[in-house]
Amino acid sequence: MEIPYINRELSWLEFNQRVLNEAKAQNLPLLERLKFLAITASNLDEFFMVRVGGLELLRSSRKRKPDPAGLTPSKQLMLVRQRVGIMLDDIEKCFSNEILLGLNEEGIRRVTVDQLNDMQMDYVAEYFSEKVMPLLTPVIANEEIRRSSTLPSLCISLFCEIDAAEDNPRRHVLVPIPSNAARFIWLPGSSESNFILLEDVVANFVGQVFPEEVVKGCGLFRVTRNADISLEDEGAHDLAKEMVDVLAERKHSACVRLDISNDFPRNLASELKKILQAKPEQINSTRLPLGFGDFIELASAKGYEALQVESWNPMPVGNWSPGDNIFKAISKEDILLHHPYDSFEPVIDFVEQAAKDPKVLAIKQTLYRTAKNSRVISSLIKAAENGKQVTVVVELKARFDEARNLERAEELEKAGAQIIYGVKGYKTHCKVTLVVRNEGDGLKRYVHFGTGNYNELTAGLYTDIGYMTCRRKYGYEAASIFNALTGGSKLLEMKNLVAAPFGLRSHLMNLIDREIQNAESGKEARIEIKVNNLQDSAFITALYRASYAGVKVRLNVRGICCLQPDLKKISKNIRVTSIVDRYLEHSRIFAFYNSGKPKVFISSADLMERSFDRRVELAVEIKDSGCKKRLLEILKFSFKDNTQSYTLESDGTYIRNSPSKGEKSIRAQSYFHRQSVKRAGSTKVVSEPVFSPHKPKKKRIDLAG
Repeated sequence: MEIPYINRELSWLEFNQRVLNEAKAQNLPLLERLKFLAITASNLDEFFMVRVGGLELLRSSRKRKPDPAGLTPSKQLMLVRQRVGIMLDDIEKCFSNEILLGLNEEGIRRVTVDQLNDMQMDYVAEYFSEKVMPLLTPVIANEEIRRSSTLPSLCISLFCEIDAAEDNPRRHVLVPIPSNAARFIWLPGSSESNFILLEDVVANFVGQVFPEEVVKGCGLFRVTRNADISLEDEGAHDLAKEMVDVLAERKHSACVRLDISNDFPRNLASELKKILQAKPEQINSTRLPLGFGDFIELASAKGYEALQVESWNPMPVGNWSPGDNIFKAISKEDILLHHPYDSFEPVIDFVEQAAKDPKVLAIKQTLYRTAKNSRVISSLIKAAENGKQVTVVVELKARFDEARNLERAEELEKAGAQIIYGVKGYKTHCKVTLVVRNEGDGLKRYVHFGTGNYNELTAGLYTDIGYMTCRRKYGYEAASIFNALTGGSKLLEMKNLVAAPFGLRSHLMNLIDREIQNAESGKEARIEIKVNNLQDSAFITALYRASYAGVKVRLNVRGICCLQPDLKKISKNIRVTSIVDRYLEHSRIFAFYNSGKPKVFISSADLMERSFDRRVELAVEIKDSGCKKRLLEILKFSFKDNTQSYTLESDGTYIRNSPSKGEKSIRAQSYFHRQSVKRAGSTKVVSEPVFSPHKPKKKRIDLAG
């Protein structure tokens, strides 16, 4: 039976439009708008690599089976490219007509080579000679380059036509712009902050790479390659080695998008398209600087704080301060953390103290995405070197973090940690840390569960929930999870934890059925859910059944939502909202009214087919009354937001919410920050919801500071 269903790809593009809307918001500081514009562009890069790449593979294999919305791969590609075209046009207009002009007014100017004065030209020439020229590696452009790793995905490159000496024919050459060189080159000799882009410098001086030859023409381009190449690990004998092969394959996979600068010479463009075998619909000529996602570096530049949003510092947790014994704090009471409003330091300290504490005997942890110089991994290495039993389940199939995970896993293994590269057939996406401590009268387990990664960088950018406890049953069940992951032990039904792929979907379905029964019996029935994505058709069908029975369903879905709300009979009791604000919404919370005795869970899982069927996920029921009350408050204000939230309409479009006449403005993220400040005992209050930037005196940006 077909159900009302919004196409996944089109739904995601609507999410990216909501991000773009923040870049267009006139009430936001200028560099905050630039940040959102850069994020919009960066999001599209990954979307093309993974989602469009996957659709291209389906189409090329002649797969015509429609998705649950009734769209074939070819139809989806057509609709996606139409929608992306509109979005790219909006991005260009927002940057060129608004943000770029605003930057110029503030004394932040992008200049071209022909705008340099003599002193600046000398500076740039020397910069090129000393810091750029040694990094350049020109490559003959022929059809072999199409499958070559010398032209990786998302690398900005210069395509040149070289007129050689008399005895040599004219040829085409690629010059990749080095990704490890600074993209923004700040210029001396001005009272303003002028910069020139690295690729503009290379284009001007590229003739030095070809002595005694003439560069007849050149143009900048950037190829996006298909990254929807996965590891078939069922038959893998050496998972680490085969992941290396997958990473190598991505470097020379097929082109799914070709961005070229709008001044790219027409004759060279034809030659480049032929070499890369780019189809007409894959080519995007743009006025934007290529690789616009890099402009997030400019958005966070120091020295122009008045053009950025006010900093919200993470707050310490009530019964713990840096330097305190984290195990005593957890023994005193369960700790619920709402990041980034609450500091991530208790989580880091949990591992760091465990690594040094002589009473700690064992540390077990799952790792999916970690920071570049991860304090968590450094602590695990130190723990292993200190002779503690350290077991780490490292997921090698975490897309775009595979190489880093491989590298850090090898470091852990060298230190003596036991490394498990996930489990066959599934991605290990659950977030759990278990510490076993000898406290004299016996062994005691301490555990941390999270909705987000053990990554101190993203913990300051994403909203997530963490839960720390030493309750005996939680520790016992966490140990069972690790035994199943590392030793293949049978995972029996648990009282506090629910794991995918074995029971999470059925458990949530049973809770929905209970609400349906209560509604049909005339009792109050409610379901409230906060997730990143909702795509699983079986779960959507269950929510439709709940709505039809009279259950009030409220969903706060940041990104993809394939459910169609507000349809007569089938979904009239379902309301879907989405928040886009300074932090990326990443928390997952499930709440079921349960006849006035709410059952509340935090989870690593979204409501997606992959989460239920192809990943190891955890949902943790929170039974501590104080922690449960706070989670319900997070849900309450997520739904009450009328400043940064949108409501999903039945046709798949989103309408931005605003306060009704006489209604108080509510901005959920601001409220959560102020509550964390209040809990920490600080008197600092954040005004809401409008920013009032102070224009600075003209001064130079310090990107290095």
